[in-house]
Amino acid sequence: MRIFDTTLRDGEQAPGAGLTVAEKLEVARALVRLDVDVIEAGFPASSPGDFEAVNRIAKETKGVAVAALARCREGDPQRAVEAIRVAERPHLHVFIATSDIHLKHKLRMTREEALEASVRWVRYGREALGRDAEIEFSAEDASRTDPEFLLRVYEAVVDAGATTVNIPDTVGYAIPAEFGVLVGRVVDLVGNDAVVSVHCHNDLGLATANTLAAVQAGARQLEVTVNGLGERAGNASLEEVVMGLRTRPTQFPGLASRVQTDQIMNASRLVSYLTGFVVQPNKAIVGGNAFAHESGIHQDGVIKNPLTYEIMTPQSVGLAGSTLSIGKLSGRRGLQGKLRELGFELEGEALDAVYREAIALADAKKEVTDADLLAIVGQHASEVGDGIALDGWSVTSSHGGRSTGSVKLAVGEETREAEATGNGPVDALYRAVDEALEPIVGWRLVLDEYEIRAVTAGEDAQGSALVRCHRSTDTGEPPLIATGHGLSTNIIESSLEAYVTAANKLHAAATAAAAGGEAGAAEARGATAGRLP
Repeated sequence: MRIFDTTLRDGEQAPGAGLTVAEKLEVARALVRLDVDVIEAGFPASSPGDFEAVNRIAKETKGVAVAALARCREGDPQRAVEAIRVAERPHLHVFIATSDIHLKHKLRMTREEALEASVRWVRYGREALGRDAEIEFSAEDASRTDPEFLLRVYEAVVDAGATTVNIPDTVGYAIPAEFGVLVGRVVDLVGNDAVVSVHCHNDLGLATANTLAAVQAGARQLEVTVNGLGERAGNASLEEVVMGLRTRPTQFPGLASRVQTDQIMNASRLVSYLTGFVVQPNKAIVGGNAFAHESGIHQDGVIKNPLTYEIMTPQSVGLAGSTLSIGKLSGRRGLQGKLRELGFELEGEALDAVYREAIALADAKKEVTDADLLAIVGQHASEVGDGIALDGWSVTSSHGGRSTGSVKLAVGEETREAEATGNGPVDALYRAVDEALEPIVGWRLVLDEYEIRAVTAGEDAQGSALVRCHRSTDTGEPPLIATGHGLSTNIIESSLEAYVTAANKLHAAATAAAAGGEAGAAEARGATAGRLP
């Protein structure tokens, strides 16, 4: 099966997708690595820049045919021949519209005039490039052309020297069943003397389906673009068509392409980067979610055997592997598999605790990232006892005024509420914690260091807070210090959690010291972060 890539011609016609000469050369190199059969490098008559790009690709590209497009009108074919003459395998592609709507409203030409122009410029290409060159003819808007006239044109151009006849569904009008019938009629008429090609657009979302239907009807050249790039809704996607042939060989016996599919992702990313056209996440084959699994049922199946939910391997298109995405529908087994990818083996209550927090986070933000999971695991790894429990909090703050915070703390069997004002919501809450805590434990926290950062990007990112504190008591020794971490999509809440965590560490140290004398004191010192100098 011959793969004709037109990313650099029809793909570039997508509004805003223009490429420089250097960028076109870079894409051409990627297409050579993909091992496509034909690179349609551009439309030389359209501009000096396009002529230069086609000519340089023709000079520098080996192992692949280089095609240039030309209208069936004076000047275009000559310019195209001049651009590709130096190619190792020149491929001239001439076209003219054949549908009555195009002939009447665009070309203002009769059917006979269009037929005459088609034959004339096919014959010119054959004479200009020699008998070994590939001459392709396209009947623009073929799917809306009167079939009898279309067949007459194809028969005439093959007699004039065309070696490939292309059937374009220029406006994405066809549906697979009718397109297959049309292709079959062309194959029956000229298939023994020329390669029958198809070029499908995606206006109804059927470009790939129409292309594969054409293969089953006898087409042997498929015109495609990387990422389905192209005018309006785009062209048939190279990756979808190629992987369709590869994944369903019984439907296309003996019709695999030579494309090196493990280069697909590299080509996709390069074209996306250079054109600025972002690939939608749910795009088949190359979308970010194409090999991602979030549902717990799907994750469980993929972990047991990838074939349960993957009809091709991610490695076959150039990816390292599948992705287990964590969301509110994920299960424990999926989370466990994801954590294993990140280097953590969690089971039992440890896994349950992280799972509960991950699912709660998934309800609060759009995406739970690897960084989020690492932060959650780190938070649980450093957990201490909950001798001091935060049962509730609230804060009010306004521009130019002081903030007021209130907290409810439980220490053992005793519960206490307190309210305080401060210079900002975090300061107010920290003062309220001290007010509630001191009557019970006999000390306050002294904040030595405070830091907050975003775990991931975006407006719904988790905020990770870090505090370092020591107790306010004066024992004559350097005071013990403790660190506390907090994690939440609410930075005030994460700051408060970090402060209470530090309080818990200091409370545990004080309790251990009181219970065990010198031995307990030593153990307490080991449990905290260190001492202030």
